Amino acid sequence: MLARLQSAIGRDDLIEQMVLLPEAKKPFSKRVSKAKSANLIVAYNGSPQSHTALDIACWIAHQTSLATNFQVTVQAVYVVEKNFSHQSLDIFNVADNQPQLECQLSNISPVKLRLNQPKGTAILQQLERESRTSLKEADRIIWQAKTLAEEWQGSFKSHLRFGNLSTELKKVVKSETADILFLGCKSINHPIIETLGNNFPCAVLGIPNCIDE
Repeated sequence: MLARLQSAIGRDDLIEQMVLLPEAKKPFSKRVSKAKSANLIVAYNGSPQSHTALDIACWIAHQTSLATNFQVTVQAVYVVEKNFSHQSLDIFNVADNQPQLECQLSNISPVKLRLNQPKGTAILQQLERESRTSLKEADRIIWQAKTLAEEWQGSFKSHLRFGNLSTELKKVVKSETADILFLGCKSINHPIIETLGNNFPCAVLGIPNCIDE
């Protein structure tokens, strides 16, 4: 796929620039069974870099479909990362502006929590507002990805996940038996590459440096 991309734009250094993590070794039987299909996963968050990554993935999928009998599916994954340690939302740290929690431990009864109602209600309302805002933003970003992918008229899926970015990306890659994960970064030194680890189940590609030229 990358060789075809190199030929199309007249470059001979894209593989070196784009491969951030090499393809994981797979048993020969699995490679044969998947010979007529491919899944391309894109970590998408609405940023210009993720736009570029999705565009490259769609271009590769389109060209591969034209040149072969492969069924190539592009899948965008947006991960909502929640940090519950934010000072205004950390209900487990007792402070003047936070609810007071009273725990009574017993050998025969479970832990009982008594929450100061006015302050507790305010925090729950704030959590609810932030959750609605996050979901609204997630819906906008997923719609944005779908709109961009529709221009290529190819097979497209989207995923909305909640949790740690690298963990959720790995889950989707495994569940979808992905061949490539596209990221909107240019360097192997990007922090997310380290969090993905060396045993990531598929090849990880980034944006080539020549995209700015």
